[in-house]
Amino acid sequence: MFSLALSLVYPCAAQSVGKTVADSTRTVSKSSFLAKQAVPGLLVVSGLSLTGRSVKQDIQDWFPRTSTKADNWLQWSPGALMYVSDIFVNKHRDDLFGQTKYLTISLLATSAVTQLLKVTAHVRRPNGGSLSFPSGHTSNAFAGATVFFHEFKDTSPLFASSGYLLSSATGILRITNNRHWLPDVLVGAGIGILVTNIVYAIEPLRNWDPFRKAGGEKLTMVPDFYPREHYLCLTVKINLDHNK
Repeated sequence: MFSLALSLVYPCAAQSVGKTVADSTRTVSKSSFLAKQAVPGLLVVSGLSLTGRSVKQDIQDWFPRTSTKADNWLQWSPGALMYVSDIFVNKHRDDLFGQTKYLTISLLATSAVTQLLKVTAHVRRPNGGSLSFPSGHTSNAFAGATVFFHEFKDTSPLFASSGYLLSSATGILRITNNRHWLPDVLVGAGIGILVTNIVYAIEPLRNWDPFRKAGGEKLTMVPDFYPREHYLCLTVKINLDHNK
């Protein structure tokens, strides 16, 4: 059995708390930001180029048919993987609250863009349903995967990219389940990545942290896992350094 403990630590020295990457790594030039939009841009353009009815149907016929609801929960798996990774990976970009904040903003913004396009385009699904374009499941999955990537790319770039395997699986299942055309999935993926990249570039509500009090106190929750001892620990750290 694994044991779970909650410990409290009060660091009073002039040092930062939590296992986060330094703010100096967050500066991104305009040219660098635009270069990173090549992949989501290519996904969107590729999807739009395949929207012809005959082309979509030919591609759809090439895929095998499945009947599973796994994609309903698989779309959230990249975000869940991020929280699990906090336990095992030494450093990440933001603390638990920061990760949750940007994940929530990214998902809400992605959903807003996706739903707006759905009601505007009003494309029929392969199974006869409505509001097919673009795929909401896929855009959610890729938004979560991109948040996961931004949080861990500076310390574990290869591992940070693993979330895209889960999001790709979500998109493939949407096609094989006959719920979406390939263009729906490609554009949905591009939207999820693009919107999340924008969120991390502008960092909305960056200074909003209800755990940080006016006097400088900050509450940080850091999960740790010790496999040899079968010990899972949630450490609550309170920074009492008023200069931070």
